[in-house]
Amino acid sequence: MLVGTAKALFMDEISTGLDSSTTFQVVQSVKQSVNLFNGTAVISLLQPPPETYDLFDDIILLSEGHIVYQGPCEHVLEFFASLGFMCPKRKSVADFLQEVTSMKDQEQYWAVRGKPYRFVTPREFAEAFESFHVGRNLGNELATQFDKSKSHPAALATNKYGTEKWQLFKACLSRELLLMKRNSFIYKFKLCQLAAMAIVTMTVFIRTEMHHDSVIDGGIYAGALF
Repeated sequence: MLVGTAKALFMDEISTGLDSSTTFQVVQSVKQSVNLFNGTAVISLLQPPPETYDLFDDIILLSEGHIVYQGPCEHVLEFFASLGFMCPKRKSVADFLQEVTSMKDQEQYWAVRGKPYRFVTPREFAEAFESFHVGRNLGNELATQFDKSKSHPAALATNKYGTEKWQLFKACLSRELLLMKRNSFIYKFKLCQLAAMAIVTMTVFIRTEMHHDSVIDGGIYAGALF
């Protein structure tokens, strides 16, 4: 359940303990939400199923602290193909991306005949991505200084609260009145209980002939209430 109007959602390992069908439904709901409210969601997943992977517009592939690839999903296989690694037709793209940077599994995807295989480290992948057309475009965008005049006024917070204090007070008061209405029996019972206690307290001091000049006398009066 998403609460609030946040434009950016950051989710870590949301598929833990979920089956593939539930994971697909959750990611699909998040995608519909960000598309509807024009937001952004960054989700980290471990071995997502193919149908869940297809829901993403862009991917960020991390390995050993390096960004191996960051960009549209449709260009990721092209990037690895340019380095000599091909994804088999019956292999899901998500599994391929997870194994192609692994020292144990990388060799099986080497597709350049006549050239001996050599393990390509994540650092080398990251350096090659900088010269790839997706990486170059990303670098150019990051190098361009942001024009603040194009930013929406609501993008940055200028006030401590998003609304006036009077509006917050009315909202809290309305909420408390609603809770009191739902639990009206309890409040009526407590009111009767307090009224009875007040009557008992008043009768203690009616026509009393006891002394009331010391602390001990006050303790006797207070003890009479219990």
